[in-house]
Amino acid sequence: MTYSLLIETMKKPDFYSHHPAKIEVIETHISYVFIAGDFVYKVKKPVKFDFLDFTTLEKRKFYCEEEVRLNRRLAPDTYLDVVTISLDGRGNVKLGQGVEVIDYAVLMKKLPADRMLKTLFYQGLADEKTMDNLAKKIAVFHQDALTGGHIDEMGNIENIRHNSEENFSETLDYINITIPEYQYKLIKDYMERFLAKNKALFEKRVTDHKIRDCHGDLHLDHICIVDEIIIFDCIEFNERFRCGDIAEDVAFLTMDIDFNGYNKYADAFINSYIRFSGDTDLTALLNFYRCHYAYVRGKVTSFRLDEEELQENERAQIIETATKYFDLAYTYATHLDKPVLILTAGLMGSGKSYQARKLAGRLGADIIRTDILRKELFDMKPTERRYEDFGKGIYSDDISRLIYDKTYELAAQKIHQGKPVIIDASFKKRRERQKAMEMAKKLGIRFYILECVCPDEITRQRLQKRVRENDNASDGRWELFRRQKNDFDVINEIPSDCYLKIDTSDNPEVTRQEIIRKIKMEN
Repeated sequence: MTYSLLIETMKKPDFYSHHPAKIEVIETHISYVFIAGDFVYKVKKPVKFDFLDFTTLEKRKFYCEEEVRLNRRLAPDTYLDVVTISLDGRGNVKLGQGVEVIDYAVLMKKLPADRMLKTLFYQGLADEKTMDNLAKKIAVFHQDALTGGHIDEMGNIENIRHNSEENFSETLDYINITIPEYQYKLIKDYMERFLAKNKALFEKRVTDHKIRDCHGDLHLDHICIVDEIIIFDCIEFNERFRCGDIAEDVAFLTMDIDFNGYNKYADAFINSYIRFSGDTDLTALLNFYRCHYAYVRGKVTSFRLDEEELQENERAQIIETATKYFDLAYTYATHLDKPVLILTAGLMGSGKSYQARKLAGRLGADIIRTDILRKELFDMKPTERRYEDFGKGIYSDDISRLIYDKTYELAAQKIHQGKPVIIDASFKKRRERQKAMEMAKKLGIRFYILECVCPDEITRQRLQKRVRENDNASDGRWELFRRQKNDFDVINEIPSDCYLKIDTSDNPEVTRQEIIRKIKMEN
């Protein structure tokens, strides 16, 4: 009896005693899932990879039983049984005991697809309360999960380092295909530095019994919310992928939330989980593990490029998805662990606000923009125009000093909360730059100033476009440009290791990558 005959037989409705109207088949790289009415049958493929081995009947039975045992921890009423698949006396495939056992299947209740958490997010039906309930369920699960003995060994820093190094060796062939080389290098450096600097923290996690038999695969599509929260499809085939720091489950889930674009709910989940678990040390590890799992998803997705007979549109979709995962890993890797103060400086239209936004997204920094503060002070909408003469009205020296002072006050508040800050302003006067530098020194944080420059003609085009589109908080316009340029104090008072410069007209992405790397590696 060939394996293909078993699969073809299970695709037929009359194979099942309850005679469903139709069979829906989902194939993954390690299993076939047959959705038969209200029930689901999952059969493991007789395959072997570096991370699993389903090649014998005995192994498939064992891992089916493991799947039911482990998943009943979080979905006790969903995982019903392991069922036998046999040949009868005439050589026909049947469910149940027969003349010869040929395979096994996990039998589950079908869960409603429209109640999966990913779908609920998309439909706007999940909120902070949902995250709170989910965090409580997972925190209780982690508290009760097995720990000690060989499970503790999974938290050994050498095992963690091995997993990380394996990621990078297995993605060398995808550099500049699904992951740009600059991202590969920075992520690798970040992971290595983090492991080297935090050996004591990893050891403490073991002694604090934070290494547990967890879920290991907390996708949004593995969480169903009906009258209760059902979490299913944990990793059964490799203990190394399932057992680890409880922070890894939290990191995987919040990474998937971020990947799907619901970032604020990731923060809500983390805050609730810490409240229920009391695990305040977890925050120091989350970025590391989120980076790791985003990288793993990028790697696994990239592996699909090695499949034969891929259609061009399939290949393009795989590359797009893998690249998005790697880009998310890069964002986690570039997030700063400690606060810094970064100033933008430059003439109107030089691209300061755009560069500030791009840097903030990577570094995890808050932006304080003087153009917006100024409008708020006068009860104006951000895009409401106030075309004053140069240095007059709301742009007078007295008002500008007031705005800068308010900016420093807000920046200090955010820095005391542990947040990196970017002040988006022209900083045309040396005295204001020196004030900011002195504040950073008093607060004991690193300080940088990023001067944005570009040719006058490009500035003119940008300013004219800004006036036409009327969608910017800045009131800068070409007729004021020359006067501002003459009023700008040359930046020569800043130490060279704090001074950064970017030509926003000439491939600024490359320069920005270098700036991000410098700031990150010095953090």
